[in-house]
Amino acid sequence: MLEREARLPVMEIFGPTVQGEGMVIGRKTTFVRTAGCDYRCAWCDSAFTWDGTGKEDIRMMTAEEIVAELSALDGSPPDHVTLSGGNPALLSQLGALIQALRGAGAIVALETQGSRWQDWFLQIDELTLSPKPPSSGMATDWDRLEEIVARLAEAGRHYSLKVVVFDDEDLSYAGEVHRRFPGVPFYLQAGNGRLGEQERDRLLPYLLARYEWLVERVVADPGLRRVHVLPQLHTWIWGNKKGV
Repeated sequence: MLEREARLPVMEIFGPTVQGEGMVIGRKTTFVRTAGCDYRCAWCDSAFTWDGTGKEDIRMMTAEEIVAELSALDGSPPDHVTLSGGNPALLSQLGALIQALRGAGAIVALETQGSRWQDWFLQIDELTLSPKPPSSGMATDWDRLEEIVARLAEAGRHYSLKVVVFDDEDLSYAGEVHRRFPGVPFYLQAGNGRLGEQERDRLLPYLLARYEWLVERVVADPGLRRVHVLPQLHTWIWGNKKGV
């Protein structure tokens, strides 16, 4: 039964736009960004979801209210919705929204770092597990990540792994993730270390250089096979602008 009165801490609802990351990069989508995270990544590009600076933007919304607002964005029912954060996997009540979105005919995508399991993972159409590398300052709970991967595999769910890479230590970490889970679709993404740059034209050459650096490293590493190397597409188009 749909838990219609479950409320979620929503920070942003925006789109349509295109997905800039992961296995559905380039896909036209709308976004629902929730508040709260159990990590404090040094380079987080959405720290406002957990550091208190965005607390005035939080709205406690029901699933029905969220679907209605998504539909109002372009006047049609949601087609593809990306649930983002923070870490949406902190919210056990998110299952109500997923049910409502699927009931409205939407494909649902979600990214989480693989630190928490929720039973509603099994209802996500496009699930990305994105464990955080050493540059984040966070430590991976490998036992928890392996448990989540095993449960998804047992259920036959479609999911992928993604690691953001800033330096050679991160790339070594990514190699370890790939070795531990060799059969899982794997994506590497060049990190953005200039979150304070507000001029896209100054940011883009830096992002291109970071992407070229990552491509060169991956191509030269015989252990990184069957991997996808991605830019952070939305930053190439809009820079560090929010809500796009």
